[in-house]
Amino acid sequence: MDTTETLEEKDISVCTFQLNTTEETRISEMLDLLHIDLEIETKPAISLDAEDCACSKNVQRKRRNWEKRLAAKKNKRKEEKQRRKLKRAEQSVTGTDTDNPQHSKRVVKVITKERLREAQLAGPKLCVDLGMTECMSHKEISRLACQIRRLYGSNRKAARPFHIVLTDMRESSLLYQECLRMNDGFLDYVMDVTEESCVDLFPLESLIYLTPDAEQALNTVDPEKVYILGGLVDESIQKKISYLKAKASGIRTARLPIDEYMVKKSNPKNFHSKILAINQVFDTLLCFCESGSWTQALGEGVPLGKGYMVAQETAETSAP
Repeated sequence: MDTTETLEEKDISVCTFQLNTTEETRISEMLDLLHIDLEIETKPAISLDAEDCACSKNVQRKRRNWEKRLAAKKNKRKEEKQRRKLKRAEQSVTGTDTDNPQHSKRVVKVITKERLREAQLAGPKLCVDLGMTECMSHKEISRLACQIRRLYGSNRKAARPFHIVLTDMRESSLLYQECLRMNDGFLDYVMDVTEESCVDLFPLESLIYLTPDAEQALNTVDPEKVYILGGLVDESIQKKISYLKAKASGIRTARLPIDEYMVKKSNPKNFHSKILAINQVFDTLLCFCESGSWTQALGEGVPLGKGYMVAQETAETSAP
């Protein structure tokens, strides 16, 4: 029994050893196959990476050259575009632009500022007398600040702008603060702002104060004269404030020729007024300087709500 059992145990161990050897062999073969596969997959990857690196350097070199040529072309186009803009700007200022091209906003802004600076040197002069703010309420001062903005806007658009001077304007005043608050870019306005009065700045004989209470009508706009507009918004209708101030200073006065070129127009409220805002008076002066016609200037400058119309329109409407 013992011998038989011993032989059986040996047979079992031999079988087990053979099985283990077979399994190890299979595992070894599988690992070898895996190792071979990894080598096969790895080697081409390494060669591809090398090719990619070589190719990338070549592409990068070509790309750098292409980018340099492209940048040179862009700079050339940019310089040419800038030269064309400057040429058009020069033609617009000198009046030799026959093609009348559309300018960009930046070019128009440059041309406008240049025209306004030229007006400061040689243009007709117009002062806005701001020395009557003590007669106005906060609301009226705010309205005056708006009128100054509109007046400057009209001057910017004018083919032949005026040299605008805001006199008696103090930085500590409420009007100055309202101009800063309500008028974008007020500090960049191409106009003169001073605390001095017009009498201190210009010879007395050159001054003409435009006021609706003057007896003499304005016949023409003399470029050698300095015209003054009273910066006054008077909702309480205080009589003859600007007229009396001009007389006290010895300044000659004149009025727009409304009576000579316009007639009253019937309206339900029977309202007629010759008192215009400073920007409305200024628009009338600009139109007259460009057209030479008071009929056209007053027709465009005097609002219909004032109750007046030009005499020529009245004749046309009343004709059979």
